[in-house]
Amino acid sequence: MGMSDAQKSTPTRIRTLHLRQFKEQGRRFAMLTTYDAMTAGIFDEAGVEVLLVGDSAANVMMGRESTLPITTDELLVFAKSVVAGARRALVVADLPFGTYEASPQQAVETAVRFMKEAGVHAVKVEGDAELAPHIRAMVSAGIPVIGHVGFTPQSEHALGGYRVQGRGDAAQKVLTDARAMEEAGAFAVLAEMIPADVMALLDADLKVPTIGIGAGAAATGQVLVWQDMLGLGEGRTPRFVKRYADLRQVMTEAVSSYRQEVLEGAFPGEEHSF
Repeated sequence: MGMSDAQKSTPTRIRTLHLRQFKEQGRRFAMLTTYDAMTAGIFDEAGVEVLLVGDSAANVMMGRESTLPITTDELLVFAKSVVAGARRALVVADLPFGTYEASPQQAVETAVRFMKEAGVHAVKVEGDAELAPHIRAMVSAGIPVIGHVGFTPQSEHALGGYRVQGRGDAAQKVLTDARAMEEAGAFAVLAEMIPADVMALLDADLKVPTIGIGAGAAATGQVLVWQDMLGLGEGRTPRFVKRYADLRQVMTEAVSSYRQEVLEGAFPGEEHSF
């Protein structure tokens, strides 16, 4: 039997060049955060093209108030786990706050650890045009890089909290930052919390694929934090998040049933005993 067109056009291993081809062909791709082998395997099997080992692990896995405290050693554990669970997806790791900003050399050294010790395929860094030399140095060292512009969570204190970036006159800065990252060799640019019309300009302006989060539908790819997307968290979710399931309720009900059966002596039953 011959392969269908869909099979032919679906690579057995997603690489950076495929994302570039997707943009050129007008195709889109999906990206999700993941921090462990089991969810990585599920998302990979579901066809998600890019898995992000986000520094959001600080919030959703470690209970921290922001992404700032997570260390390279901590994030490396999550990154190794994801690489172990992924078969086809491109695995990208965030570089933690304070591990790449000081110099291009620092950026290369940290990125090398993620490539070498965890086996990720690319890294992501937050910043603006000032980060171009750091990106250039990493790319020269053979490390694929995604640049992250717009709202950059590691800079939340400097940006005055979680606010939409790139409105009005500030739109030009977002475009300039993204262009500088592309020119430095970034294979993709992620934009967070910018107006949809600015994202459309950004995607049209860049040859490399764009990734959006809270940035409208014009981007080549979209990314969400998986616990937000599947309703695992409590409290308010950001406006840009669509909840595709309510796992928190499912898990709470299941765990409550388990506990009740244990208290009543109904579990384990004969079928669960030797």
